[in-house]
Amino acid sequence: MVCSVKGFAARRRSGTALGTSLAVAAALLATAAPASAGVPAAAPAPVCRGGQLAAGGAERVGADAFRVTVVNEGPGPCVLRGHPTVALAGHGAPSRATSLTVTRQGPARPVQLAAGAAAQTRISFVPVLGEADGYCASGAEPFVAPSMVIGAAGARLQLAPDDGGNFALCGTTVRATAFRPAP
Repeated sequence: MVCSVKGFAARRRSGTALGTSLAVAAALLATAAPASAGVPAAAPAPVCRGGQLAAGGAERVGADAFRVTVVNEGPGPCVLRGHPTVALAGHGAPSRATSLTVTRQGPARPVQLAAGAAAQTRISFVPVLGEADGYCASGAEPFVAPSMVIGAAGARLQLAPDDGGNFALCGTTVRATAFRPAP
C-alpha cells in the first residue's frame, strides 16, 4: 500500500484505527535507514588522550618551518582535533619550556587516527638570519633551543630537529596549521 503524507494526515484526523496504523507506518518509513541498516554502525572513536600520543619527529622544511608528527600509540582509534600549542625547551624537562604564542593557520577538522597512525602539523616562524652569530632583522634577540614541546590532546611531547640542529627563531610567535592525517 502506498500512501502520501497528505493522505495519511487526512486519515489520521478521522480517528480510525486504520488512520493510527498508517500514522505509525508513515513515521517508520520517514525515519527508516538505508537498506544497509541491518549492519550496526561503528561507534565513533573517542577523543585522543595525551597518554596515547607520542612524538614522531620534527622534520625541517626550509629555513623557517618544521613538520611535526604525532603518532597514536594507543590500543585503538581516536580522534585528534585542533591546533598544537608550542614551546621551546632545553632546560631539562617539558614542564620548564618557554611557551610561544601560536597563530592558528587554517580550519581545524577532526582527524581519525587508527592505532599506529600519524597526524602532522606545520610550525613556521621568523628565522634567524646570518650564520652562527645570527641576528633578527627586527633587532630582537634570536631565541635558540635544542628542543620543542608540542601540546596535543593534553600531552606535552618533546622533540628535537631531525637534522641534529637547534630551533632558532626571532620573537616568540609561531604559526601552526591544524593537525592533518600524515601521508
